[in-house]
Amino acid sequence: MDAPAAPGRLSYSSVLLATGCVYAVVHHVGLLPGGLGDAPRGTRWADWLDLLTPYVVLAPAALTLVAASAPRDLWLLLGLGGVAYASGHGIHLAANSVGNVEPGVTAHLWDEVVGHHVWFAGVALVGAALALTMPGRARPGHAVGYVVALIVGLTWASNAVGGGTVPFSLAVALVAVGFGWTHRRGLGVVLLAGFAPAAILLAARLVADLS
Repeated sequence: MDAPAAPGRLSYSSVLLATGCVYAVVHHVGLLPGGLGDAPRGTRWADWLDLLTPYVVLAPAALTLVAASAPRDLWLLLGLGGVAYASGHGIHLAANSVGNVEPGVTAHLWDEVVGHHVWFAGVALVGAALALTMPGRARPGHAVGYVVALIVGLTWASNAVGGGTVPFSLAVALVAVGFGWTHRRGLGVVLLAGFAPAAILLAARLVADLS
């Protein structure tokens, strides 16, 4: 992806790969068996663990911008995305916990509609900040970059289906595909590899939902 880092400097490719891997792992914490069991006051231990999700993803994302010597506007984009990401995820967690104890239309609104869309919009902005560090960089020299990109795209799609954000998430996936196509001769090709399958899956799900 990039030239070897000088001693004492972060490797752009390493932290970018780490960001993708962390995103894919922590955004499947809900698949842990039984939510790791019941916690105090109607919560699950997985919910408490999930509180860390935005911060665990944002840390390597920020390091990626450091390694890329990103300009100020990309830091602003990352900051806006990070605030929306953490806020939406927090809204989702709180409303979801309330819904587990006393389900209702209000809990559903804040969890499944407002929380998820603010959360996913934040992730999209963070992803945009990372994508804008890619132009001018060479394609991955090995399959790992493509595999991680595919896993990230499928994570985005699976979260969208589970979170009820299919139309919005499909639009974001198509933008990522367009960016990847435009920059397919360089590192941007990983977005094409990762989000084209995601877009196909989300489009299929949208058609099924509308049928």
